[in-house]
Amino acid sequence: MSRHPIRLTVNNKTYQATVSARMTLVDFLRDVAGLTGTHVGCEHGVCGACSVLFDGQPIRSCLMFAVQADGASITTVEGLTGEGGQLSPLQDAFWEEHGLQCGYCTPGMLIAAQALLQTTTDPTDEEIREAISGNLCRCTGYQQIIAAVRRAAATLAQKTPAEAVQS
Repeated sequence: MSRHPIRLTVNNKTYQATVSARMTLVDFLRDVAGLTGTHVGCEHGVCGACSVLFDGQPIRSCLMFAVQADGASITTVEGLTGEGGQLSPLQDAFWEEHGLQCGYCTPGMLIAAQALLQTTTDPTDEEIREAISGNLCRCTGYQQIIAAVRRAAATLAQKTPAEAVQS
């Protein structure tokens, strides 16, 4: 099996490794970089548990080979935390709104919501639903997740959640 040298930036840290041509990006993140927050779910790109930001865009890391990510900048769920490990406004909103239960889908949901909030400062509930529509959750019923994204948007815009609901 052929092996290839790669270099990528994950959460602002550079990683270099020689990997098998068939190693997926999610396996690289978990097994080589030691970042286990990105979950392996269906391994078919359906569930969204393995979502990461690839050069700022959300992707399914189970559908990409690590060699395809050579030179890219990746953000995993671990990269969403603030300085000193503080929760980001989005992570805090998930906690406050009970937007997670078993937690398996949470990393992918956070990545999808982060991608939305990077481009849309005041998303509607419909925009939030669209942004997270590729991520499956079997526990929450999605309402708390939508409320969490709304709360995070309000926090980022310095609005109260009640003001965000009215807008």
